[in-house]
Amino acid sequence: MRDAPIGVFDSGVGGLTVLREIRTLLPQETLFYVADSGHVPYGEKSPEYIRERCRFIASFLLERGAKALVLACNTATVAGVGELRTLYPQLPIVAMEPAVKPAAAATRSGVVGVLATTGTLKSARFAALLDQFANDVRVVTQPCPGLVELIEAGDLNDPALHGLLRGYVEPLLAEGCDTLILGCTHYPFLRPLLEQWLDPSISLIDTGAAVARQLQRLLASRDLLANGPRDVDRFWCSGEPAAMQRVLPQLWGSAEPVAALPEN
Repeated sequence: MRDAPIGVFDSGVGGLTVLREIRTLLPQETLFYVADSGHVPYGEKSPEYIRERCRFIASFLLERGAKALVLACNTATVAGVGELRTLYPQLPIVAMEPAVKPAAAATRSGVVGVLATTGTLKSARFAALLDQFANDVRVVTQPCPGLVELIEAGDLNDPALHGLLRGYVEPLLAEGCDTLILGCTHYPFLRPLLEQWLDPSISLIDTGAAVARQLQRLLASRDLLANGPRDVDRFWCSGEPAAMQRVLPQLWGSAEPVAALPEN
């Protein structure tokens, strides 16, 4: 089982930001990635709908030998991780959550902004994070409809994306936020863009690296770290494979074949 692949999935290409952190930390591991692009964005879907997708994709990855699962999506975590952990109690499962704790520790102004999907911000899980870690800071939330779809298109220089992003960030800055949580795995792709026009004193925080470290800890505790050499990474999507293949060089760093996710 040590050399079995790690299964990672997201509603689309956003989870590639997490996959990149896993590849950096665990270069010997084989990675299988599913982008559920035919059903993106999850943030506007019902919890029941997202849970069904999580069950389906988890089953697909496990049938292909995955030794662990990573839910590289905040909205999928909110809706589906509890059920997956019940269904597969022996399986290492790592999930996402907005970085409220490190943001609360990092802020100097005492005001933290959160950029996230509507589904994440409305969730009980997010409310619990605020109750646990944000008692001493003010948290200003900003749902960001439309951002995921523009990032999925792969054109990070699109003026429409720039305008939408500014429209979401500027109210947070006006509220005095000096720390911004990138609360969706798609949003770290926007970090270079944000850093171009934000004051350097504004901290940008996401949880991709922390997820990779947690995955490493879980695998090590179960003696499941790969010895290497790794096998070929594989990519699937439920949308149009050619569309994902087109954006992979920019978002992942190399061109890779993408297979269609079979729905039956």
